Amino acid sequence: MNSLIEKEKKLTIALTKLKNLNLKNPDIKKDVENLNNQKNQLEIEKQELERKYKSLVDDYGNLTKKLDEFENKEKFEKKKQIEFSEKIDELNQETDTLIEEIDKWQT
Repeated sequence: MNSLIEKEKKLTIALTKLKNLNLKNPDIKKDVENLNNQKNQLEIEKQELERKYKSLVDDYGNLTKKLDEFENKEKFEKKKQIEFSEKIDELNQETDTLIEEIDKWQT
């Protein structure tokens, strides 16, 4: 029972202090204004960072696409080069065969 009475007294004292708290204190008002200004500045910076991040993500996507296109083009060019080399080898073999045939006919 005593603990309830003590708790009630403490609660009454806390409520009295809260009621007497001067919320119109100029220092508190300045602090609140400063905090509000800082919050607004941080929100502006956050929006700017989000915009820059989105731009970077878009740039990354574009660069990735260009890199893929470049790699595909490079693979295609290598394939063409291999095919060209194979055709040259075939022609060389045919030329060698023709030269052998000519040599046979001449002897």
